[in-house]
Amino acid sequence: MTSPTAHRTGSAVVQLTHDDGTPAARTEVVVEQTRHAFGFGNIGFDLIGLADGERDDRPQVFGGAGAAHRERLAELWFDLFDTATLPFYWSGFEPSEGAPDTDRLLRAARWFVERGATVKGHPLVWHTLAPHWLLGRSDDDVEATIRARVRREVTDFAGVVDLWDAINEVVIMPVFDKEDNAVTRLAQTRGRVAMVRLAFDEARAANPAARLVLNDFDLSADYEHLIEECLDAGIVIDALGLQTHMHQGYRGEDQILAILDRFARFGLPLQLTETTLVSGDLMPAHIVDLNDHQVSSWPSTPQGEDRQADEIERHYRTLFGHPAVESATYWGLTDEGAWLGAPAGLVRAGGTPKPAYDALRGLVRGEWWLPPTRMTTDDEGRVTVHGFAGDYRVTAPDGPAVDVKVERPGVSGSGTVEGGGDDV
Repeated sequence: MTSPTAHRTGSAVVQLTHDDGTPAARTEVVVEQTRHAFGFGNIGFDLIGLADGERDDRPQVFGGAGAAHRERLAELWFDLFDTATLPFYWSGFEPSEGAPDTDRLLRAARWFVERGATVKGHPLVWHTLAPHWLLGRSDDDVEATIRARVRREVTDFAGVVDLWDAINEVVIMPVFDKEDNAVTRLAQTRGRVAMVRLAFDEARAANPAARLVLNDFDLSADYEHLIEECLDAGIVIDALGLQTHMHQGYRGEDQILAILDRFARFGLPLQLTETTLVSGDLMPAHIVDLNDHQVSSWPSTPQGEDRQADEIERHYRTLFGHPAVESATYWGLTDEGAWLGAPAGLVRAGGTPKPAYDALRGLVRGEWWLPPTRMTTDDEGRVTVHGFAGDYRVTAPDGPAVDVKVERPGVSGSGTVEGGGDDV
């Protein structure tokens, strides 16, 4: 029987040689995995203050943990995740025109990169949290300002942040009526496809190496139609973002698979950009806009935590098992300061992991991970590394290490190291 994750595995051949070029035959080496090719992400909002050396509890957009637990949260974050989403919500990033929070967020982004994480910026264009200082301007002025904003951020963060949600929630953008904002007004006059083109064209021009994602929570046929229209218009989309906030309950494997299959038909990688599962009471089913559910207290419960652990394992097995999915970002590490006050984190407000954290770690760093393994090279000094697609390190006794990538089937991986003595 074929494993449901067989498509995630591959092999790479590494050859080790001595200084004189002869093969390091029959040499014992240690092979260990250092990173997944699949992106296992979480928001990095809680750790911005730690990365910037801040001692206070400066509030973050959409919450954020206080200073007391940041060190512990950082340990838990890096012990499980490898892709950080950082907030570029315009009203918070540039509350006063011409004074963006670039330096602070750039320090945080570099802090994550220095620790081996990939950083994603979210989002470049969005109607929600658009700055109020844009109101009252002409459409032409608003468009020019948005274009300049996209160019500035993508240029300033190039080489540190090369992955962006270029534009967010376009399906609802022209009909959004919760608050007056200049981006919605522009979308009404320009149209959805023009808004997507604006974001993608400016970001692409600023950093041709960037990967740009179209992201939405509306997973209906309306989103499919938008994608079709954008592709027909010649817009180059690198990946499709699918939000799955499940405050009202887990959608189940069948529904998630049906969603993945519908969007996989475009032949683009799928990113599950915003996933949540609560460990307390579920939000009532009649709520249409999740932001409308306002409660004074929403505690995590033992029964809810057991349910969340079961559901997160099932959900991630579904995502990892689907060949079109390239990453999954969980939306929140901790309950402290969580979006909507929901107990959707993997860590309790006091800093202790919930069963869901352990369940997910058991997959990412357990079942789907190659621990340090001793192997012996053949007569030609070669060793074959087989495992889940990602980065591996091969280390010889008292010698240098060689890093090698294992690719998914259809892409070859290999590596060669010339050593510094007979031990390599």
